[in-house]
Amino acid sequence: MPEPTGVIHDIGYQRYTGPRLGRRHVFGALYGHGLRTVFGLGRSAKAKIFPWLVVGIVTVVAAGLTAVRSQLGEVVMTYAQFADAMSWLVIFFVAVAAPELVSRDLRSGVLPLYFSRPLPRDDYALAKLLSLVSAIWLLLGGPQLVMFLGAAFTTPDGLRGTWNELLDLLPGLLYAGLWAVVFASIGLLVASLTGKRAFAAGGIVAVFLMTTPVVGVLSILPSRAVNELALLASPSTLVQGVGSWAMQDLLYPGAGAGPPIGSFGPVYAVVAVLLVTACTALLLLRYRKVAAR
Repeated sequence: MPEPTGVIHDIGYQRYTGPRLGRRHVFGALYGHGLRTVFGLGRSAKAKIFPWLVVGIVTVVAAGLTAVRSQLGEVVMTYAQFADAMSWLVIFFVAVAAPELVSRDLRSGVLPLYFSRPLPRDDYALAKLLSLVSAIWLLLGGPQLVMFLGAAFTTPDGLRGTWNELLDLLPGLLYAGLWAVVFASIGLLVASLTGKRAFAAGGIVAVFLMTTPVVGVLSILPSRAVNELALLASPSTLVQGVGSWAMQDLLYPGAGAGPPIGSFGPVYAVVAVLLVTACTALLLLRYRKVAAR
């Protein structure tokens, strides 16, 4: 009988006996990783250039507005108006961040590894969406906090002036959240359709910028109702329409100021909710189909 020639070596592998974290921790890990990815944390210096350039721009603008206000003693731009003014930067921020969150995973083929674990498909998509929403909100809300701190320390009314500033800041942060939810839901849905980041970025920019001329065309038609509903045709103007209706005094103080939405303010709010809901539902459906392949 021939002697065995094979040898089994014990190289020290052991069974895992530690705590097994559940769904909440998996979701939190995905969310945290996504938020770090958006700002290039833990990645190469090249990945940090654009997001932190945008952060630097909005922060410098906020600091400049604060300095001018401290010298003139007048409000140059409200917190909500700041979010409106920086919206064009948010478009390009989303166009870069959204593909980094989802297109890279599609292209590299790592989704089967994610879904081989007890990770619900919806959790993956929602964690990525929440991380992008948080990043956009921080991008717009952080500079507003800079403006608030500058105003709070220079107000001549002491605690009362600080309290009034806080009451102005909170709606501004809510408005920034509206920008974040609408832009993130649209941007991530577009990015999830392709694994090529350049195509995803171009598609996102196209959705936001190419719809703007439609608003201009509808605004000059000889129908008052159509003119007042024209802002529904573009995501950016849709958010502005909701803001004009919900916080008219903060965004457009003065009679007759602001976008001409007439009495259609509730319509803008309903359309914004439906748009976010539809984009989120399509995003979840997209990843259920990816998982089924």
